[in-house]
This record gives sequence, structure tokens and C-alpha cells, in this order.
Amino acid sequence: MPKVRRSRKPPPDGWELIEPTLDELDQKMREAETEPHEGKRKTESLWPIYRIHHQKSRYVYDLFYRRKAISRELYEFCLKEGYADKNLIAKWKKQGYENLCCLRCIQCRDTNFGTNWENC
Repeated sequence: MPKVRRSRKPPPDGWELIEPTLDELDQKMREAETEPHEGKRKTESLWPIYRIHHQKSRYVYDLFYRRKAISRELYEFCLKEGYADKNLIAKWKKQGYENLCCLRCIQCRDTNFGTNWENC
């Protein structure tokens, strides 16, 4: 079966500086997804995945907003390609949500009694 080619623009300048870190986090994510989950509760098996997802988003957020080490073009490229969670970063920019680990913590619809998720 032939490979599918996508007409994708080349990454912006500065991509080669952050690509190794994002690739390393992607590899950790794959390992966390394939890790056996026997003997764990359903939520416990998801904790490493949420942690790595947070690390990737926080890395891109810090580079753009705190250290100002990447351009807006590269930042938007990372969001568009799914390297960082734009909804989580939007919450981090709001007062009171700076240390939020995942969006699941503030969503009440996933719990039995309509409360916040307290595992973080």
C-alpha cells in the first residue's frame, strides 16, 4: 500500500531546536500508551498519559510566553500540528488556572456527583 502524502508546509525556523524534545516526549507517550494496565484502576492507567500531555503543552507554553524563545509562527505550528493542547494553554493564561494539570480536572460532567476531579 503506498504512503499517503500530505501537502504540508515545511516547519518554520526554529523547529530543529525544539523537535528533539517533542520527539522524546512523543516516544514517552507511546510507551505510556502501550504499558500494561492489569491490576490498575481505569483512571490510574491514564495518569501517565495526562502527565506527558501536560509536559508537552507546558514545554511549548514556556518557550513562547515565558522565555520568548520561539516565534509566533512556530508556536501556532505546534498548536496546529497537535504538539500542544491549545485549550489547556488558553486556561493557563487565565488567572487562577496557572497550575492546572489537565482539562479533566475542571470538567464536572465526567464525575458521578457533578464535582471536580480530585486526583490531581
